[in-house]
Amino acid sequence: MITLKSAREVSFMREAGRIVAMALQELGRRVAPGVTTGELNQFADEFLRRAGAEPAFLGYQGFPASICASVNEEVVHGIPGLRELENGDIISIDIGSVYHGYVGDAAMTFPVGEISAGASRLLQVTEQSLFKGIKQAVPGNRIGDISAAVQQHVESHGYKVVRDFVGHGIGSHMHEDPQVPNFGKAGMGPRLQAGMTIAIEPMVNVGTYEVMVMPNGWTAVTRDHSLSAHYEHTILITGGQPEILTKI
Repeated sequence: MITLKSAREVSFMREAGRIVAMALQELGRRVAPGVTTGELNQFADEFLRRAGAEPAFLGYQGFPASICASVNEEVVHGIPGLRELENGDIISIDIGSVYHGYVGDAAMTFPVGEISAGASRLLQVTEQSLFKGIKQAVPGNRIGDISAAVQQHVESHGYKVVRDFVGHGIGSHMHEDPQVPNFGKAGMGPRLQAGMTIAIEPMVNVGTYEVMVMPNGWTAVTRDHSLSAHYEHTILITGGQPEILTKI
């Protein structure tokens, strides 16, 4: 069931989103060769709590950390630990906060030191595809309009969108209705209404869209071990242009 959020609920989500945006900004400043994914996780956990929020991911369905830290061919749900980042890597950091019972959720992919031109292009196209989707998040459009805009932009640049993981509704729970795929046909799916809150999150691969989950039961990697990037914002459908809740 899709729920429309009240002004009070939106105010809590706006603050949750602001905290997430600040955390991502600070995490980006700390991404560098030699830094471990575990160190990034510790910083993020402490940052969220100091800001008056709780980490949304820690313990969620058993996930053992406060961020997802996915490096290179890791698509999503990378578990932070002792891995040291190396020059030329890319790292996707997905982070969520809970503020007064409401969730903000966002992700960005960061370069580690100097990255290749190909990796830089992947990041650029993936981020662009997110904003192509957001542009379609207006009342009267359908979820499929978002999905088609993302897919068209990604595939026009020769990349593939992941099918196994999709965006989602969000609010007092991390995952609510409706699902928001990054692929599909325009004009299909639930109609967008003012008061809906959704997370749009393209996951884009250089090679095949197929993924596989590692033995840890969480980390998804590209089946052909090609690079993958991930960007996400939490969005409020308004009476006009969409509002990005996960920004400063």
